[in-house]
Amino acid sequence: MRMGVLAVLVNLDNLLASVVYSLVGLAVFVAGLYVFRFIMPFDVHKELEVDQNTALGIVMGSFIIGLAIIVAAAISG
Repeated sequence: MRMGVLAVLVNLDNLLASVVYSLVGLAVFVAGLYVFRFIMPFDVHKELEVDQNTALGIVMGSFIIGLAIIVAAAISG
């Protein structure tokens, strides 16, 4: 029995696992951003957009990168 190229490249189990991990990763990021906004003693939106606070942008970016490393490590096992 000859399998097509698409059948070899796309396995439904792997596709489903990728979709589930993507949704879980997005949920973790959204929850992480809400926690970040909750623990900050000031309005993050105002500081970033109105006051142009570059330091807060760097801290927030570092938080997101750290969270991405944790999610990637959890997915890869």
